Amino acid sequence: MKDLTVSNIERQNVLNNRFAVDEIQKRLEISGMLFEGEYWLTKKMVADFYGVDVSTIDRYLASNSDELKHNGYVLCKGKSLKEFKLQFAHLINEASKTTQLGLFNFRAFLNIGMLLTESERAKALRSMILDLVIATIHKKTGGGTKFINRRDVNYIPAAITEENCRRNLTSAISKYVQGHPTYKYAQVTDLIYKAVFKENAKEYREILRLDTKDNVRHTLYAEVLLVISSFENGIGAAIRERYKQNGAKKLTIEEVEQIVGELADHPMQRPYLNDARTKMASRDFSFRDAYHGNIAEYLKALTPEEFERFIGDQSVDFDHILESNKDVLKRLKQAEDE
Repeated sequence: MKDLTVSNIERQNVLNNRFAVDEIQKRLEISGMLFEGEYWLTKKMVADFYGVDVSTIDRYLASNSDELKHNGYVLCKGKSLKEFKLQFAHLINEASKTTQLGLFNFRAFLNIGMLLTESERAKALRSMILDLVIATIHKKTGGGTKFINRRDVNYIPAAITEENCRRNLTSAISKYVQGHPTYKYAQVTDLIYKAVFKENAKEYREILRLDTKDNVRHTLYAEVLLVISSFENGIGAAIRERYKQNGAKKLTIEEVEQIVGELADHPMQRPYLNDARTKMASRDFSFRDAYHGNIAEYLKALTPEEFERFIGDQSVDFDHILESNKDVLKRLKQAEDE
């Protein structure tokens, strides 16, 4: 069970997901003071909701200042404070000489609720938040997240590129690599997966809880597919070149492993590998509730733009796109084959 009180990444994943935040706001029916286009709550209002003293709120503001400010907590002062007091003096019960006033928008209000360990109401809210986040993502994806990667408009072009690079690689393996006619493809695939995200296909399947019939590559994000395409292209070319250097003698799996290792360690590849690992670790953690321990160091909170891309207006219906663009996709595939 995720613990929002201890993980900044998990808190930010909630707060960056506007669909979940909107749903939580509807459920709570929290009314604030509408000022300059947004609803605001004072520290006293927040403390009263969570059943704690204002001094407790102040303590959390001091220890989590950057996070709370990032998510909407502001110190209202100067002209804005004067206008705010004119509108809401009867509600805020603040001394007329107050020179600044701490205000929480709804995201900041949720943020402090995810931090407060002293409040039973905050604890209940955290439980509701986790349930609603999962429900919201499932609702947006039509009930499952196994193939949420396909909702990215960039997925289909990346998948076609990878398929063609894969064909080049399997051709090279078939002609120039020793080993069992079927098993050697799986061996090289595992070497590539290990290089890209430090997991072989079996480990990846277990983490994502995939069925035996599921194709691992069909669950990968566009950025990861493109990095794998780069590996497949490079390894295929290197295998052919090494075969020639060996005097037309087929390569061993150990020689292929050396090629993969050299490619993975190339400085030019490093930024792309890091990006692919970050995308996979972070998106799978947020969308699929899947934790990649071997690349946990790359785990980050998703951006608001990523939520839009996979469950918002920018996301696509993969099956619909596939059906309505059959001819275009066929021509694109043929063009890449030539």
